[in-house]
Amino acid sequence: MSTLFVDLLTVIDFCYFDRQRGVIGESWIVDVKLFGELNDEGMVFDFGHVKKQIKQAIDSGIDHKLVVPVQAEGLSIVEKDDEIFIEHHHNGVLTLKYQSPREAVYLIESKDVQIKTVERMLEEYLNTLMPSNVKRVEIKLRCEDIPTDFYHYAHGLKKHLGDCQRIAHGHRSKIEVNIDQKRNSDAENLVATWFHDIYIGTQEDIKSTFEQDGQSFYEFAYEAEQGFFSICLNQNRCHLMQTDTTVELIAQHLCDLLGEQYPNDDILVKAFEGVQKGAISQIIR
Repeated sequence: MSTLFVDLLTVIDFCYFDRQRGVIGESWIVDVKLFGELNDEGMVFDFGHVKKQIKQAIDSGIDHKLVVPVQAEGLSIVEKDDEIFIEHHHNGVLTLKYQSPREAVYLIESKDVQIKTVERMLEEYLNTLMPSNVKRVEIKLRCEDIPTDFYHYAHGLKKHLGDCQRIAHGHRSKIEVNIDQKRNSDAENLVATWFHDIYIGTQEDIKSTFEQDGQSFYEFAYEAEQGFFSICLNQNRCHLMQTDTTVELIAQHLCDLLGEQYPNDDILVKAFEGVQKGAISQIIR
């Protein structure tokens, strides 16, 4: 039996629901191995097909979705027609209220979201797509190794025509900040503190604010090309921007915020959106 491997086949950018942390943006790198017999071309599987067929299957399954563990305590899920409605209460107190097209949510049969659980689900699905000579597909999901500061953020881009329009997808992102042309770890730590397990919302997307169970909530909602999206979150888990929340505008926003902390200095912000991509913004005094 032969083994074919492709490291860093793709990166899954998504959100998952955690009972303690809330709605968390995440980025997982995907490595894949295929075990099987050589076909008539002397291959286990054509690399071109790995990059197209397998990547497409993975992306369509979990990428840019809200991943929800259906066995989580306090969770309520209702599917109606092509929509899904989710609520979570912790000790009787509301923590999440969510509505979207069904295709924007990925449900897993567990109490929480673990890499091993998602690996197994993806492997089971991919093994149904393989030709007879491929005996087994193995998926390894991993986080980027980031030795410096990073943050998890969730957001939605209502104007985007692709899957970024989904109101709850996200990223695990590192941050690089230069103050007066020198890397500054204090500034990077400040950004990571601001954006710790955060939902970044656009001010104009706030449909309502309300009080419930002694907590203050934002309801973000909009109509996008894929349908209607809505999410209610505790205000202390949200960070508001006056603009949309593209990575270009996030980089600019962070640059402006750091400009208030370093009013006399040149500032350069390199904000990542997941793995190996992002945007740069700067202030030159």
